[in-house]
Amino acid sequence: MGSMEEKRENQLLILFASQTGNAMDAAERLGREAERRGCPSVSVLPMDEFHPSDLPNKEALIFVVSTTGQGDNPDSMKGFWRFLLQKNLTKDWLEGVKYAVFGLGDSSYQKYNFVAKKLDKRLSSLGATAIIERGLGDDQHPSGYEGALDPWMSSLWDMLYQRNHKLLPNAATPDATLIDQPKIQVIYHDIEELPPVTTNTDISNLEMLIENTHAMNLAKFSGKNRPDCFLKMTKNDRLSRVDSGKDVRHFEFEAVSCSIDYDVGDILEVLPSQSPDALDAFMQRCNLNPESYITVQARDNKHHGFLKPSSPVKLKSFVELTMDVASASPKRYFFEVMSYFATAEHEKERLQYFSSPEGRDDLYQYNQKERRTVLEVLEDFPSVQMPFEWLVQLVPPLKTRAFSISSSHSAHPNQVHLTVSVVSWTTPYKRKRAGLCSSWLAGLDPDQRVLIPARIIKGSLPPPPPLLPLILVGPGTGCAPIHGFVEERAIQSKTVPTAPVIFFFGCRNEKDDFLYRDFWLSHAQKNGVLSEGKGGGFYVAFSREQLQKVYVQHKMREQSRKIWSLLSQGAAVYVAGSANKMPSDVLSAFEEIVSMETGVPREAASRWIQTLERAGKYHVEAWS
Repeated sequence: MGSMEEKRENQLLILFASQTGNAMDAAERLGREAERRGCPSVSVLPMDEFHPSDLPNKEALIFVVSTTGQGDNPDSMKGFWRFLLQKNLTKDWLEGVKYAVFGLGDSSYQKYNFVAKKLDKRLSSLGATAIIERGLGDDQHPSGYEGALDPWMSSLWDMLYQRNHKLLPNAATPDATLIDQPKIQVIYHDIEELPPVTTNTDISNLEMLIENTHAMNLAKFSGKNRPDCFLKMTKNDRLSRVDSGKDVRHFEFEAVSCSIDYDVGDILEVLPSQSPDALDAFMQRCNLNPESYITVQARDNKHHGFLKPSSPVKLKSFVELTMDVASASPKRYFFEVMSYFATAEHEKERLQYFSSPEGRDDLYQYNQKERRTVLEVLEDFPSVQMPFEWLVQLVPPLKTRAFSISSSHSAHPNQVHLTVSVVSWTTPYKRKRAGLCSSWLAGLDPDQRVLIPARIIKGSLPPPPPLLPLILVGPGTGCAPIHGFVEERAIQSKTVPTAPVIFFFGCRNEKDDFLYRDFWLSHAQKNGVLSEGKGGGFYVAFSREQLQKVYVQHKMREQSRKIWSLLSQGAAVYVAGSANKMPSDVLSAFEEIVSMETGVPREAASRWIQTLERAGKYHVEAWS
């Protein structure tokens, strides 16, 4: 056993499960901080690159996990979690293993930090010992998840230091003037040494470009969300009234390079284009030559897993397709690295303050709250000249944006439709901001052939069989997937018997944003799938038409008998739309209806709905 102890002694393993990249950033920061405190061996790995059967051999593990959607595990954690739930694992399986869990969540969701809480319980029930109480990061905190991470991390280092000097020689961080090496290196190529490009179509050119730039992109997600299809827009119609203060569009696309196939309830991910002016300004500010040819590779073999060898690409294309320079805010580490390269003393001091725990809330106000972009931040600190290697590593990756598909493939072969709210807002300092992808799509002209890189993925709304009764709730653009469900049912009803469908829609008022009004009303009439005659129904809540606000949950209560009658016939519930309060208000309405119609207490009704969820009959797709 002695040798095992020795082997276990001094390695710190940090495992993360990230959906959008925040848990990865937090894990990498923990890794850097442990190295700075002299930890002899630190590894930071995504959970799906580590086999859980190896857990008992580890001395100390830190888990950083995010909770997605309605309390779900991130994709990279699913296999790991299945392994941990095995019945044959005993309660002393992890004896002697020390662990710590930090979760990233959002307290406006019901299942706040559910994944971190479950993981913590399970590890301790298998015999592992917590080094420190689990930390829970909250998106609602004034400085985001870092508000909880900073104090948690400093207690973690104290505890580790007390337990094992060999693992962590310093509790306090040493002099912070040492800069880490960037993880990657950029190689510049002479144009003569490049093989000639032989493709002749713009599609295969763009396909190759995307393939190459994404192979070189260090973001660990880019491989998974690589577009696999190109679309062109054929329709761009405004659904909301022009002066209504909302801009909601109906977009139609056709596949250019492939055949499209999808189910209702699926999701389309789109890789947006960035503004040419912003790209030019970024290259100028950073003294980059847009025309030079580069390849990007890992500096050491720790990161070889996600950088595949590829042919050189133009620097400009690399930035354009992989680096989000003018819509996402940089992370805290960006400011820290900037402070090393600042040559003006006052800029250096401000950047050091921003990256210290004392400056955290001010950084949040300046950066995330204002949604300052990389380009704006660099322009605010003109003395900073960051090497391109660091920019490639630290500029947030350009990410695909996800939209619920609002069409049925059977109704529109080779087409895909979206219902999109064009996002724009004013920051606390009264600066105008716009959503990168939605405003780019809204500005496209269907008569011009612009290639849109996209791919289709499964959402959390499975396609229902024709004989399943449906209760659909989708206020605002939440009606998008429901539009697809109704279209599909209407087609099915021509050839097979179909079950009743009721739909609760909500908007501000009838003339401004009653999206797809004619579509719903036509299906609610003369034996359509939403008609009373077919056992269905269509109910609209206009929140602003009268003094007191009326929302979908109010309309649901009015139809409580009908809802209960469908539920008792085995109906499935689908709820889609904005994530803030709507999903929990709708859930409460269902609990109240079940309690009222059956005369059971509220707790029993709530358990009944939970059973419905577990049976796969209560689905929520919410987006923030």
